[in-house]
Amino acid sequence: MEGAGVGWIAAIIIGGIAGWLAEKAMSSSMGLLMNILLGIVGAIVANWILGLLHIQPLAGWLGYLITGFVGACLLIFVGRAIRR
Repeated sequence: MEGAGVGWIAAIIIGGIAGWLAEKAMSSSMGLLMNILLGIVGAIVANWILGLLHIQPLAGWLGYLITGFVGACLLIFVGRAIRR
C-alpha cells in the first residue's frame, strides 16, 4: 500500500468504498467491516494476479480503488462458486 502512495487510513477508506461498490455491482449484502475487508484483500489479490501477469497496476488512490473493486468482485464470485 505504501508503494502505491496510499497510507493505512486511506487504504481503509478506499477499501470500504471499493468493497461497497463491489457489493452493489454483485448484488450482495454485507456489512461495513466486510466491505472494508473485501476492498483491502481484493486489492491485494488483484495486485498479486496482475504481478503474475507482469501487468503494472495504476498507482495512487484511483488505482487502489480500481484494483480493490475488481479484486472484491472476484472474491465475491469465488465465494459464491464455492458455496454452490
